[in-house]
Amino acid sequence: VQLQASGGGLVQAGGSLRVSCAASGGTFDRLAIGWFRQAPGKEREFVAGISRGGVSTYYTDSVKGRFTISRDNAKNTVYLQMNSLKPEDTAMYYCAASTYGSGRSTGTFPYWGQGTLVTVSS
Repeated sequence: VQLQASGGGLVQAGGSLRVSCAASGGTFDRLAIGWFRQAPGKEREFVAGISRGGVSTYYTDSVKGRFTISRDNAKNTVYLQMNSLKPEDTAMYYCAASTYGSGRSTGTFPYWGQGTLVTVSS
């Protein structure tokens, strides 16, 4: 499974951005997808996840109500819509995939994309 994250950029605080994760090389609708982020000097942390069928979504508390994860199985793509962005959301955002099921731990996901940088200015 190969993952390609895109859509990052520079945005002002309070603004919105949508990042995408395109998958190839696997049966997409059998993949659970997670978004993680890593800020400079910090550990990689879970942001949002979506189940294989897209029925279940889940978020870390700091982004609930601001971020929305969704998937388009016809396009083999998962999206993370980020609204009301804050400077503390600045990080490299990574998408990850698992055939085993959903989770919040990096260890749940054996497949990783290269990351896309999101910078939120104050």
